[in-house]
Amino acid sequence: MANVATRAKRTQKARVPLTRLALTDFRSYADALLSPGPGFVVLTGENGAGKTNILEAVSLLTPGRGLRRAALSEMARDTGAGGFAVAARLGDVDLGTGATPDAPERRQVRINGVQAAATALSEWLSVLWLTPAMDRLFTESAGGRRRFLDRLVLALHPGHAVHTTRYEAAMRARNKLLAENERPDGDWLSALEAQMAEHGVAVADARAGTIAALAACIAGAPESVFARAGLALVGWQAHDQQAFARVLAEGRARDAGAGRTLAGPHRSDLQVTHLGKAQPAERCSTGEQKALLLGIVLAHADLVAARTGRRPILLLDEVAAHLDPSRRAALFERLADTDGQVWMTGTEDALFDAIPAAASRFKIASGHII
Repeated sequence: MANVATRAKRTQKARVPLTRLALTDFRSYADALLSPGPGFVVLTGENGAGKTNILEAVSLLTPGRGLRRAALSEMARDTGAGGFAVAARLGDVDLGTGATPDAPERRQVRINGVQAAATALSEWLSVLWLTPAMDRLFTESAGGRRRFLDRLVLALHPGHAVHTTRYEAAMRARNKLLAENERPDGDWLSALEAQMAEHGVAVADARAGTIAALAACIAGAPESVFARAGLALVGWQAHDQQAFARVLAEGRARDAGAGRTLAGPHRSDLQVTHLGKAQPAERCSTGEQKALLLGIVLAHADLVAARTGRRPILLLDEVAAHLDPSRRAALFERLADTDGQVWMTGTEDALFDAIPAAASRFKIASGHII
């Protein structure tokens, strides 16, 4: 009963947007404080002013390496040698993360002042983002698409971060054992392969379930100016745990020769199709790819809200500048119909004139917030 009450309490708090964000020695900010309201949070300023740095700080309030996937030491204002802190208020919950000068690559997390694992952040907050770098998502490596998919999965399955972390750790240990020993310990290999099977199947199942639910959500959504995306998981397919462990055991010699593990969820890929044109996303125009990504993220936010009662915070970096006026207005209307918090950046205030609701607006200039 206590667990149910705790979970309900967490869900209720997670509906509340961020009302306070404080940065200390983070990127271009020596000391900064924002107190945004619900709904739209608009950050404007010249290129290089530090707008994306603020979005990156918000993205660090979830597990992972944030929207830039940078090393912690690169985030400190005194790059490589200093520490930094990001603190936020979510309802009556205080979230914080950062690093210290004596351990610049060791991430520290606190929830209400109590030290916690980074994976615990996903119980309180979901954050999704689109950045200019993601415009190449469909044409670059499968690894980037898996990371994008895992971010979607994490919002629905908070334990997903634990499974991916433990799977990758066991796989690295197995690869090292195969590479450094002509006759590796069979029992040790079996133990590592059992861990890979346990967590790998959980990762694959969560990905498949999320794709199926998201595809249904997209199919059931009304027509809009944003292209409908068809989603599929291709490449390696999930086994049950025993079958996967057997595949790994039988493939030891092959994997030793290749220098890497050749079977597992790290070998699968997210395939996206423009349904209206029956065309793979990588063959679509840049504008169509942007529209596909937006459609996926918006549908996923609806799915998470319906499934968990908590709408993810959206971070949209320079998205408005890459949309024509009609699509920009349609995006704002679509976002205004939700009860979620949306952080957006742009170089000009005029890009956000069509926002049909109240917004918290901040001017960013050389590491200062006005």
